[in-house]
Amino acid sequence: MRRSKLTIVGAGHVGAACAVWAVEKRLGDVVLIDLPELESKTVGKAMDLAQCGGIDCFDFQIFGTSDFGAAAGSDVVIITAGMPRRPGMSRDDLLETNVKIIGPIAERLADVVPDAILIVVTNPLDAMVYTTWKKTGFPAHRVMGQAGCLDVARFRTFIAEEIGCSMEDISALLMGGHGDDMVPLPRYTAVAGIPVTQLIPPDRLHALVERTKVSGGEIVQLMGTGAYLAPAAGTIQMAEAIIRDRKRILPCAAYCDREYGVGGYFVGVPAVLGASGVERVIEVELNAEERRLLDSSVAHVKELVRMADGHLKRERCAATSRVACA
Repeated sequence: MRRSKLTIVGAGHVGAACAVWAVEKRLGDVVLIDLPELESKTVGKAMDLAQCGGIDCFDFQIFGTSDFGAAAGSDVVIITAGMPRRPGMSRDDLLETNVKIIGPIAERLADVVPDAILIVVTNPLDAMVYTTWKKTGFPAHRVMGQAGCLDVARFRTFIAEEIGCSMEDISALLMGGHGDDMVPLPRYTAVAGIPVTQLIPPDRLHALVERTKVSGGEIVQLMGTGAYLAPAAGTIQMAEAIIRDRKRILPCAAYCDREYGVGGYFVGVPAVLGASGVERVIEVELNAEERRLLDSSVAHVKELVRMADGHLKRERCAATSRVACA
């Protein structure tokens, strides 16, 4: 029986943590890819993880390289490459730099893994998913972004701490863009089936929602760089659903056209993830306030995409000029 194969582009904190979670969940062989100047570190990280097999008793092949050809045959490719978020930076500040990084990576992957499913983690998330989709030309259902799993995990963590209960008993939902304009939905959040609104007073629940929105920035201020363990765990939750065809309903940045009236953008929504990628977007009923918040979040995503498109067009023009001058 053929083993599944997972490639991670970007072997920094998030990428390396993704590799650890993937092996821990026994998802298959793992390839770590990073820049040529970082190849020795990438090889070393892969070797270090492979030697965990002598303790944890797994037999997967774990390979570090700068050669994109090593990704061939991958079922899922996770893209974590890009400039990390620094103190004082918004995700929007990263846009121009990371468009220039993600664009060429996506083009390489289109050649090497034309049948793979891509999960993008790089910020600003919604714009980077769009950039990857445009550059690969892949069907939209095979390109998605990890954000909702992380954001829901943060929301669940704060709820569990507030109530003093197991996180296993908490189900939560949020939508919209990844960042300060995400839309947590307390009305669709429950603890052992009990609506969270019956367990936490409105003012405290509002405070938990607001903390969820800024939790990423809170970690940046504390550590001097972005979170990586929880983002990686959320990413591998998605990869596991795809590789094992689990048909899990998970929040992710998925392509929406008629859904929620988005009109052709990648935004955070609950979706069924399985062997085909995003197999279905789930549409939930929203009240007037929830609809207003989602529309505002989607408007911000559209603005980011317009900015990303502008950078892509300038890159194409520059490339055309270089060819004309050659």
